[in-house]
Amino acid sequence: MRPIQPPASTAGISRNKRKRRLRDLTLPLPQRDPTNLAVPLPLPPSSSTAPPCTNHRSANNSMGPHPHPPPPPPPQTLEFSHLERVNRIGSGAGGTVYKVIHRPSCRQYALKVMYGNHDESVRNQILREIMILRDVDDPNVVKCHEIYNHNGEIQVLLELMDNGSLEGRHIPNEHLLSKLTYQILSGIAYLHRRKIVHRDIKPPNILVNSMNKVKIADFGVSRVLAQTMDCNSSVGTLAYMSPERINSDLNNGKYDGFAGDIWSFGVSILEFYLGRYPFTTTRQGDWASLMFAICMSEPPEAPPTASKEFRDFIARCLQREPARRSTAAQLLRHQFILQHNQVPQQNLHQLLPPPPILSS
Repeated sequence: MRPIQPPASTAGISRNKRKRRLRDLTLPLPQRDPTNLAVPLPLPPSSSTAPPCTNHRSANNSMGPHPHPPPPPPPQTLEFSHLERVNRIGSGAGGTVYKVIHRPSCRQYALKVMYGNHDESVRNQILREIMILRDVDDPNVVKCHEIYNHNGEIQVLLELMDNGSLEGRHIPNEHLLSKLTYQILSGIAYLHRRKIVHRDIKPPNILVNSMNKVKIADFGVSRVLAQTMDCNSSVGTLAYMSPERINSDLNNGKYDGFAGDIWSFGVSILEFYLGRYPFTTTRQGDWASLMFAICMSEPPEAPPTASKEFRDFIARCLQREPARRSTAAQLLRHQFILQHNQVPQQNLHQLLPPPPILSS
């Protein structure tokens, strides 16, 4: 039985249509002027409000074992209106510190809001002096990015140190302690070369980040605020003051801020080693007990179980007479530092030799 064939006329029509379609596809496309490929569209209207940061979660997760690539460098000017507070990360007698995010770049910073109801002239003087701190640039000093005078409050935008301070840390291993000490001392030496006195070196002001970089915070701020605030109002700060700063009669009324920083630094390093405040009282003791321990008693010493290098290092810092204390530059050449760290040779050539070993 033969299959049914379509009518000849119908098959011919289908073939003709198929051929015509193929011919139609070969029609040339219209030509465009190469100098005018597209009609320019107007730009969207500009907005003065920064877009919200959509990278909060990735920024917070960047501290994990697989960190995200770092965000782009910050702009030259960080507008206060572009900062978004995330949470409070610390507070003290001088103010409150918040973690903030710069929305346009999604970079994280620390914003310190400083207490104090100052009149306009005093506030402007403080702002002028703190502005100098923006030029400070050292790997072991917390970077100061901007200073704002917002609603009568002085607010300082700082580099964020995400692992907090070294307060309460116990570091009995001398090798690890030497590496930490070297970083702190390098920051102090830099500030002193710039003629900046810290005035408030203590464990809460020594910060560390997730890369284990140790940096000094609050440099210069205490010096500026001391002009208008009582520097002895904070017991925690008093606990690290040098004897001559507490009792001016001990040094004929003279106070060397650089030597005072070395005393505070020595007390802090010894506290890390011992795991406790090194004097006979506590940091939270009353003013009278702290003054007696610091000004009337013999300076604390490293225990006999410590190495002779560490004991000598602490002794150079905690001399009752300010003139007998080693400088930061001299301490960088001390054997306690050199035997555990690779100090660049060019830095060593610029430093003065340390004084002879102290007699017992």
